[in-house]
Amino acid sequence: MNSTNIKLLLLFALGSILWFVPIPEGLTVQAWKMMVIFIITVLSLILAPLPLGAMALLGLTAATMLDVIPLKTALSGFAHPTIWMIAAAFFISRGFITTGFGRRVGYWFISKLGHNSLGLAYGLVLTDLLFAPATPSTTARCGGIIAPLFRSVASAYDSDPEKGTENRIGAFLVQCIFQCNAITCAMFLTSMAGNPLAANFAKEQGVEITWAGWAAAAIVPGAICLLLIPLAMYLFFPPELKKTPEMRAIARDKLAELGPMSRDELMVCFTFIGMVTLWVLGPTLGIHATITALLGLVFLLFTRTINWDAVLGEKEAWHTITWFAVLIMMAAELNKLGFIGWFSQAIGSSLSGMGWAATLVILLLVYYYSHYLMASAMAHISAMYSAFLAIAISAGAPPMFAAIVLGIFSNLYMSTTHYSSGPAPILFGAGFHSLQNWWKIGFVFSLIVIPVFVVIGGIWWKLLGLW
Repeated sequence: MNSTNIKLLLLFALGSILWFVPIPEGLTVQAWKMMVIFIITVLSLILAPLPLGAMALLGLTAATMLDVIPLKTALSGFAHPTIWMIAAAFFISRGFITTGFGRRVGYWFISKLGHNSLGLAYGLVLTDLLFAPATPSTTARCGGIIAPLFRSVASAYDSDPEKGTENRIGAFLVQCIFQCNAITCAMFLTSMAGNPLAANFAKEQGVEITWAGWAAAAIVPGAICLLLIPLAMYLFFPPELKKTPEMRAIARDKLAELGPMSRDELMVCFTFIGMVTLWVLGPTLGIHATITALLGLVFLLFTRTINWDAVLGEKEAWHTITWFAVLIMMAAELNKLGFIGWFSQAIGSSLSGMGWAATLVILLLVYYYSHYLMASAMAHISAMYSAFLAIAISAGAPPMFAAIVLGIFSNLYMSTTHYSSGPAPILFGAGFHSLQNWWKIGFVFSLIVIPVFVVIGGIWWKLLGLW
């Protein structure tokens, strides 16, 4: 029996056991069955007996065949706006590469920061940070702005998974971007779409979080993490290319060789500027971030900067659409069927009688690591933020302190898995890391980020008078 069949048999056996386990009190049959299918689907994505899209479709089919959810519900994830934001980001990234505009931008970055790989990482992270306060869609920011720049830089260094050169620099850079994106999201009330939602939930419990209050609380631990993460990545998961002083001169020569921008490059540049502008002004103008991404794609198609065959040929985009849509649907159903609420209440009752500080730390750890069950930060916040805030306040935690810290942690967990946020499938889909390595790095960096926010952040929050 080959390894694929063994993995499939193990998954089937585990699913069968969980399926017939006595259902915990407080859960419906449907909720328990949905949880079992979700767990087996996630495990199948890790073990990968078949490609990720195929395993996700298997989970979707099982959910409908076993009468856990109707077919219309099973397919609802494909209508989720984030799915098409991700797809458009993939297609637009292709335009950056094929027209040469991305390569031009990549060479410009190299000419300024290319003396070593660490400098390049900090340059990309700072770009993300600069856009963060005005771009609440992290998928738009990372997928539409940072990812194309990263792919251009990796391409300039000839770091390509298809050539077996992913460890030259691309694998290092993509994880620096991914890990730091969660931090930039946590630093401002307006840097992730879920942050205002968390603030609204806090307001319902009598706690009003201001933009300045959130930023003041997050700025010190956030800045320390942005400094430490690329350095830790450089030490623990180093790139093959470290010192590259010659690359700055080479990059300047390449820019000179490229000459003036071509018509197609100008179209991509115009699209980039227009999309960034609409992403910043979109909430005021009432334009959804996904519409902005689709407008950018349609403009590139209309001007023949990219063609439809190129869109159809972007296999990773269609592959990502398939498995991410299924996971979003399953996570939403877990919430609708009451499993997440039941899980939150179970945690709260088990913590009764503890001091507020210990209770809050435990809540933060559960809140963070339970995101392995989530394919959406918005869904996670919707399901657990209010319940966990109520538990913390009832345990005696200062309300403003608990509300802001839980709000910050509502972003930090987005650096865990390949489905943990909008940017996750875009960056993972670039192919620079195996699934197992992606999860390993996500867990390792949680052991850095959580202590920084709990310990250094705790001291900073004490100085601010939050507790």
